[in-house]
Amino acid sequence: MTRYRLRGLALHAALVLALLVFMFPFAWTIIMASNTTADIYRFPPKFTFGGHFGDNVRHVLENVAFFPSMANTATVAISTTLLVLFFDSLAAFTFAKFRFPGRNALFVILLATMLLPAQLAAVPQFQTMAILGWVGSLKALIIPGAANAFGIFWMRQYFQNSIHDELIEAATLDGCGFFGTYWHVALPSARPALAFLGIFTFVGSWNDYMWPLIVLTNPDHVTLQVALSTLNRSHGVDYSMVMTGALMAMIPLVIVFAIFARQFIKGATEGAVRG
Repeated sequence: MTRYRLRGLALHAALVLALLVFMFPFAWTIIMASNTTADIYRFPPKFTFGGHFGDNVRHVLENVAFFPSMANTATVAISTTLLVLFFDSLAAFTFAKFRFPGRNALFVILLATMLLPAQLAAVPQFQTMAILGWVGSLKALIIPGAANAFGIFWMRQYFQNSIHDELIEAATLDGCGFFGTYWHVALPSARPALAFLGIFTFVGSWNDYMWPLIVLTNPDHVTLQVALSTLNRSHGVDYSMVMTGALMAMIPLVIVFAIFARQFIKGATEGAVRG
């Protein structure tokens, strides 16, 4: 009994240590955001919260169009997430439960695209946006991100294990067509997987920096990450202001994760077991 108790205490101690390690960057960001840059450069470092957070927030709002940029980012992130959830789940349901010529070959090609770095597609993608006249518009961020290979792969694995063929056959016998089966049978059973994919997509879209920096030539349409990058001055960086901006940009992500955390963790663990 003592042996199992010691093992449990060791496990809990390891988990607490891991929690402290993972929480330290977040705590350090808050500390730097509440102090001045001079305090950050002090040696030994200052590990206590300061009283300059309000001043740093005001400086960020004076130097960056924070709320318009956040509105642009929210528009892109929400739109992209909804489109990804629809198109990826629809394609994944087709790959998982319907047989058609070339299905396996198409899925292999789809997986092969995951091996290509995103930077490789930047030039042809920009040329495509220029031909369509979308350079500088938020459409250049939303439409190319409307579907991705990872989401199709993730949802396909989930559909294969969570939906039995008998359910598809029963829905067909009851008069459900393809979209009826997808909407009434597939989606309700895949809520944890959809929550995981939704949060994963939302966070990735919210934090995206490279492609918005390339394609958003209109300063009125810049996203939050691009706007915050202007705080890095060429002749000196006010780190307290930069960390404050990063903390302010992080708050919506924390709220989204707090709302959907239960479904996110459930989807991640079920996918790990079933995949």
